[in-house]
Amino acid sequence: MINIMYLVLTALLALNVSSEILNAFKTVDNSLQRSSAAANVSTAQYFNSFQVKAKEPASQANVAIWLPKAQKAQQYSTEMYNFIQSVKDSVLKEAGFDPVKNGDSLYKEDNLEVSTRLLVDGNLGKQMFQKLADYKKNLLSIDKELGAELANDLPIDLSMPKLQNRSNKTLEAAYFLMTPTVATLTMLSKFQNDVKSSENKVVEYCHKQVGQVEIIFDTYKPLVGASATYVMDGQEIEITAGLGAFNSKKVPNITINGAGASVGPDGLATQKFIAKGVGSKSVNVVISYTDQDGKPQTVTKVINYTVGSPTGASVSADAVKVLYIGLDNPLSVNGGNVGDEKVHPSIDNGEIVKGDKPGKYIVRPSKPGTGTITLNIDGQGAQAFPFRVKTVPDPVAKVGISGGGRIKVNEFKAQEGVSAVLENFIFEGVKFTVQSYTIVLNGAGFPVLQAKPVSGDSFGPVRDLIEKSKGGTTIVIDEIKASGPGGTRTLKPIVFNLY
Repeated sequence: MINIMYLVLTALLALNVSSEILNAFKTVDNSLQRSSAAANVSTAQYFNSFQVKAKEPASQANVAIWLPKAQKAQQYSTEMYNFIQSVKDSVLKEAGFDPVKNGDSLYKEDNLEVSTRLLVDGNLGKQMFQKLADYKKNLLSIDKELGAELANDLPIDLSMPKLQNRSNKTLEAAYFLMTPTVATLTMLSKFQNDVKSSENKVVEYCHKQVGQVEIIFDTYKPLVGASATYVMDGQEIEITAGLGAFNSKKVPNITINGAGASVGPDGLATQKFIAKGVGSKSVNVVISYTDQDGKPQTVTKVINYTVGSPTGASVSADAVKVLYIGLDNPLSVNGGNVGDEKVHPSIDNGEIVKGDKPGKYIVRPSKPGTGTITLNIDGQGAQAFPFRVKTVPDPVAKVGISGGGRIKVNEFKAQEGVSAVLENFIFEGVKFTVQSYTIVLNGAGFPVLQAKPVSGDSFGPVRDLIEKSKGGTTIVIDEIKASGPGGTRTLKPIVFNLY
């Protein structure tokens, strides 16, 4: 009687597995398999780079050390991946998968008994989870420093998930008890994806000990260009943007003035628009791509052009179509068909001073917003040229070249102090100087939190504290004051985790 009730319950549960749920599992499974394939491509790229670097005298010694370790990780991963695939094959076979008889994809997707019988009541689930635990241990044992670096970074999680049914005491019951076949296959694909991702992380770590990944570029094109730098009001201008060295497998993402641009097969994007409004203009081009080491990068370029008037008069900021408070903004003024002596510029926000050459001026705006430069031209009246007025952006606090994050203990101790860096700013030579900061140390080596204010930018006054730091120490640099154009700024804090 108990067996009969079990069969009835199984049948009732099967009726509640809707086609929508089954399709959802298929969609997730397909996504996981694509993710595994992408990890395979990335791992293959690292191995290709190993081969290139094995031929270079400067890196041969490191390749001899780290390539065998990467190959060991690949061996462990292949064995683990293939075992999980054998589990999937067993589940499929028991669920009626017969490609000769039923076609390539037909099986009992909603069957709840197969997974329970093979993976929970049988030994297959327990065996798989034990192999996954051994696999993770083997990966981390390949190299001591590798194991310490990736101990908490591998995606394989064998902790017990939160359960609705507390009677499921084992991992195999938690994942596979009374689970539809399609859901079981999806979960097994998830573990295969974890294996491929773990392999990729370990191989990447090994490769980093040798050098940057080598990618062969197959197309070379200009980075950014414009069809013209001087047009009349109402004329068309075309912007072309792409990667200077382009790999067809790594298509960049390009925006032109904030709008996405379609990238062609040659790695270039183009965008046409009508020039409007007399004066100097600019177009912002942002190119996002993946560099040779697999890291995402973003480059912003500004294209400047001038829209002329029927008289030929123009005002052009020599750096960019923005005037900055606290700086001497160079400006070029052209009266068109009249001489420089007949052109008289003025500004409604700040002051404008004549330079040492004809047509050259210095503008010093006084407040954020807009500033309109008016050209009074003898015999032709006045023409207005609007500009945006901004404050110089805040610099970024750094120690050495690092803006925070994980850093080796000795590398941090070797630094002299705190600097304020103005990143990606159009004007060259604009500097900020750190006037003061507060350093806070806690974690390893500091059972009691230490905090000390410092005048100036040097680590000298707190060198004794820094020398006590070690792996596991957290250092926060806060209340950073930096002086520069426009006065003193308070910068965002930076945090370093020493290892």
